[in-house]
Amino acid sequence: MAKKSAVARDKKRRRLVKNFAAKRLRLKAVAKDLTVTAEERFQARLKLAELPRNSSPNRCRNRCELTGRPRGFYRKLKMSRVALRELASAGLIPGMVKSSW
Repeated sequence: MAKKSAVARDKKRRRLVKNFAAKRLRLKAVAKDLTVTAEERFQARLKLAELPRNSSPNRCRNRCELTGRPRGFYRKLKMSRVALRELASAGLIPGMVKSSW
């Protein structure tokens, strides 16, 4: 089980990403648009820099939804390899059987 503070921090970041997504997208579009004057593009970049750092999507960490483990994460299943193996061994995942030889 991961530290509760780390999981809570990641949840807070995800909430900030969601809240600022539209504003960030709008400012990025203005900053990349070459038809807009250089001054306006610069102002858009300054406003983008004023947004909270934790509102950037690449600061979010993929974590297991069951344990909060940050490593060994399967995106498709949204869980770590350890949790996946435990559920598979318990027979809770249809079609998946424990390998043994």
